[in-house]
Amino acid sequence: MPSVFSTSLIFVAAALAEIAGCVAFWAWLRQGKSILWLAPGVVSLVLFAYLLTLLPSDHAGRAYAAYGGIYIVASLFWLWVAEGQKPDVWDIAGGSVAILAALLILFAPRST
Repeated sequence: MPSVFSTSLIFVAAALAEIAGCVAFWAWLRQGKSILWLAPGVVSLVLFAYLLTLLPSDHAGRAYAAYGGIYIVASLFWLWVAEGQKPDVWDIAGGSVAILAALLILFAPRST
């Protein structure tokens, strides 16, 4: 089983790829950018999907559920860094719960 460190790197890379892909679509549809923004967006989303297959889980649903918590925190980080809106205490509390839930889902001992 991969280490917590390597799993964390996969999660971070997947989150960056997903956010980059979604931002490309957002830029095209909401900000009037060129349709050419979709090309790197699609590549980024394909990379995101590939990275999720590297997670240490025998079941896709469990890997995706754990990733959901990571995505919440990555989105809050995006909110802060890219959009200039500092997360408030409730954002931080929710992100903390999401990370704990992701760790529990991914690394809890399984009986089967």
